[in-house]
Amino acid sequence: MHYWLLKTEPSELSIDTLAERGDAGACWEGVRNYQARNMLRDQVQLGDKVFIYHSSCAQIGIAGIARVIRSAYPDPSQFDKHSIYFDAASTLEKPRWISVDVCHERTFAEIVSLQALKANPALSDLAVVKKGSRLSVSPVAADEWKAVLKMAGK
Repeated sequence: MHYWLLKTEPSELSIDTLAERGDAGACWEGVRNYQARNMLRDQVQLGDKVFIYHSSCAQIGIAGIARVIRSAYPDPSQFDKHSIYFDAASTLEKPRWISVDVCHERTFAEIVSLQALKANPALSDLAVVKKGSRLSVSPVAADEWKAVLKMAGK
């Protein structure tokens, strides 16, 4: 099993939405960065654990934990002409973009803020704390995973 951090805007897909959907989970779609797409396609696997990181909102940080329940498949939004993620160059035969499905595992009592993540020396290599890191998916090392869990009170 591997660990990941998935950035999402709560207005798109929040930890609360995942909790409401329960075991059915949700499609994590809209990734339009080739490096992130390649990680989703080649590395993210069924059963992997992910931190759900809320961005572009009032409380930025890690909101909880989800689990991958469906690994890489063509992102359906790339084919939807009404979606902001539509990609006219993608075809069913050669899809360009990848989605995964995730389901809720745990909501943290309080969001582990970006400021707190940056202040923890054990997380200095975590991609989300590095200047200029904008990837919506990034790997999390096992020791980093444990450090965040400790910060979240588990």
